[in-house]
Amino acid sequence: MTALAYRIDRSSRASRIGSSVLIGLGLILATVPQFFVATVVQQLTSLFIFVILAVMWNALAGYGGLVSVGQQAFIGFGAYGTVFLAQRDVPPYLAVLLAAGASAVLAAVLAPLVLRLRGGPFAVGTWVVAETLALLVVLDHSLGGGTGVSLRGLNVFRPDERRAYTYWLALAFLVLLLGAVFVLLRGRTGAGLQAIRDDQEAAASLGVRVWPLKAGLYVLAGFGGGAAGALILANTLFIEPRSIFGVQWTAYMLFMVLVGGIGTFEGPLLGALLFFGVQYLFADYDAWYLIGLGLTAGAFALFLPRGLWSLVPVRLLPVGYHLRRDGPGVF
Repeated sequence: MTALAYRIDRSSRASRIGSSVLIGLGLILATVPQFFVATVVQQLTSLFIFVILAVMWNALAGYGGLVSVGQQAFIGFGAYGTVFLAQRDVPPYLAVLLAAGASAVLAAVLAPLVLRLRGGPFAVGTWVVAETLALLVVLDHSLGGGTGVSLRGLNVFRPDERRAYTYWLALAFLVLLLGAVFVLLRGRTGAGLQAIRDDQEAAASLGVRVWPLKAGLYVLAGFGGGAAGALILANTLFIEPRSIFGVQWTAYMLFMVLVGGIGTFEGPLLGALLFFGVQYLFADYDAWYLIGLGLTAGAFALFLPRGLWSLVPVRLLPVGYHLRRDGPGVF
């Protein structure tokens, strides 16, 4: 008697090709400061920052079910942490690295508080944390108060050197964080996080360690947000609390992840590219620009909830487990 046989695959021909292409692209991108003008280098640095933000928010919400509207807390903390360290004679690029690590520590400290919340209360709680940190920065005149502050330590580098070093650091953070998420999703941890996302109580009843997985993911996202904030400062040289702690960062992340494809590895990469183009064309429209982003993200959530990547019939990276039909079997 014949029946269909199935197998579980970790990768496919398309994913092996996609992985090779991605590695090759990373090597090519590393040479950009040597061959392209300053504008291209600075714009690509901004793109890398957007990709970091999209990947981190997708890891939280798409794989862990932690829908945060307060990741700007870590963005602002990373930026102002860099300023704080630079004011104490820490070399500026070392300050960027330390500020990203400090953001992970902040996330670890906050995790026991905010992860007690779920759903809407969690989203509101993360936003309250961001607003509280912004208020503390405004009250600290050594950090510029509400008027903003510059990262003067980078003035020791020539402009082309500064842009190149910032670009390479942003690329290094991007590769590190993409690799971390890839490893996370390839193992049992990824399956556990998705089980928590779908039904936390059922996952716990099956032996999934809910608290450590959620806390670890939150700390990783805090590190990524802090790195993005520090890189924003290094790329622009000036920040002020209203913008770096602004809720517009949540709008950007929602747009990139929902349009690209929430809960997929490749979707946020596509969403970040689309957002980068949209911002370049329409950022001068101010409030209408943000309204347009929100309406577009809402439309995708309603009518194409898996995002544009759901329309692509292949996986470009070998993430997770997939059941495939292997032809007829005999029993």
